[in-house]
Amino acid sequence: MRIMNTLKHIRKNIFKVTQAEFAQIAGVGQPSVSRWERGVAPSLDEMQAIRAAAAQRKIKWNDAWFFDAPTQIGERAA
Repeated sequence: MRIMNTLKHIRKNIFKVTQAEFAQIAGVGQPSVSRWERGVAPSLDEMQAIRAAAAQRKIKWNDAWFFDAPTQIGERAA
């Protein structure tokens, strides 16, 4: 359940995109993003693609976001 919460948070609150847009960012299909949000972890390559996309968009990235569930909307656990 923790992975679902973190990936959905990253998509909605960090990138501010739809599942389809996030799929394009990560280089996967929209069903993969849906699975991630239901608890299936992305591969290391997919995580690296997400991180690279954040850098390209000048988003200040924190790898802990992949693993730490948000404490509330827009915030991360310390």
